Amino acid sequence: MLIRPSARGLCVAAALAAVTVLCGCGQRAATLPSGDFRPEVTVVTLKAQRVTLTRELPGRTTAYLVADVRPQVSGIVERRLFTEGSLVHAGQVLYEIDDSLYRAQYDNAKAALQKAKANEVAAHLAAQRAAELIKIDAISAQDNESAVSAEGQAVADVAAARAALDSAAVNLAYARITAPITGRIGRSSVTAGALVTADQSTALATIQQLDPIYVDVNQSSADWLALKQEIDSGRIQSTGAGTPATIVLENGAIYPHRGTLQFTDVTVDPTTGNFLLRVLVPNPDGLLLPGMYVRAVIDEGVLPRGVLAPQEGIQHDPRGNATALVVDAAGKVEERQVDINRAVGNRWLIDSGLAAGDRLIVSGVQKVQPGMGVRAIEASVQAAGAPAQPEAAPQSEAPARSEAPAQSDAPAHASAAPSDASR
Repeated sequence: MLIRPSARGLCVAAALAAVTVLCGCGQRAATLPSGDFRPEVTVVTLKAQRVTLTRELPGRTTAYLVADVRPQVSGIVERRLFTEGSLVHAGQVLYEIDDSLYRAQYDNAKAALQKAKANEVAAHLAAQRAAELIKIDAISAQDNESAVSAEGQAVADVAAARAALDSAAVNLAYARITAPITGRIGRSSVTAGALVTADQSTALATIQQLDPIYVDVNQSSADWLALKQEIDSGRIQSTGAGTPATIVLENGAIYPHRGTLQFTDVTVDPTTGNFLLRVLVPNPDGLLLPGMYVRAVIDEGVLPRGVLAPQEGIQHDPRGNATALVVDAAGKVEERQVDINRAVGNRWLIDSGLAAGDRLIVSGVQKVQPGMGVRAIEASVQAAGAPAQPEAAPQSEAPARSEAPAQSDAPAHASAAPSDASR
């Protein structure tokens, strides 16, 4: 038999349950702590450090020495005595030209010299006899003068014949075309049997010395003027002559040998506004070839007290202006306008707007606004895995900053890529 509870009993039970729930909620609310409800943000304390300023410039490799091999006499090429693409040494014979004509000219000049020498001897003896005869008035003075003159002409003829012989010897030697420098020789433009001439415009081959090798890069004159003004003002210390340079290959790999800056051109190209910088780079393995596209990272100078800010702590408005949020001594958020110089790894090199000792907000930016009180937590503490320790509530005195350095003490290297946007 079912017993139906009365409506009055149900109402009493429901009332007792509601009272119990309300009492329990009241007890829990009474036990909640009245803590600090300011939003937490992660900050990095900026510090001044030594920064090496570098600039990455595009360029191409150029041979250290280049020599076109050209014939200096005309004739038929009899033999080619080198392998294309091989290393040749200065003085090595590369081509042989048919020298029969030049050898005949040499022999003719040699015979002419011997004839001139014989005439000189006869003229000398005649002059001696005339000198003896004039003493006893056996000949006239005119005959004596003629004998002396003939001797002088004979001497001159010998000198002319000797010069002709030397010229013929030179032409004969030119029939053997030798390498003017040591280096790699390229493709030959002629083969055996080809006719070459002394005044032809086409080179027989080209020799290039590739160790060391030049890297020619271009820098904007505007960037150079800005750097010079910074150096003249004393803000940047110049690296001076022999500035080192790191070469980045076309595939992004770092070339193992560092180069040195050799010279800066004194003329600016009016069409591009750039001027040439030449870097001398060792190339013992022959990895760099003429015409290759590379990038040179050149040291521009040293900034003794540069301020580097993490990139995640810098925001940009729709107009491209850089801003940053920092926590001031009272624990409140302050907005700063920032001037950025260039990127240094994953940080920005700051020109103005931030200084050493500023606590830059790098995380939690979306939760705060300028003027809002926050709890600042050093990024270095969280990175070490330690529990976040909020700062004490702001008092009449400024809260002490974290003693743990927020950034590395090692010198930084600031690199400006060729595609740097204007500040």
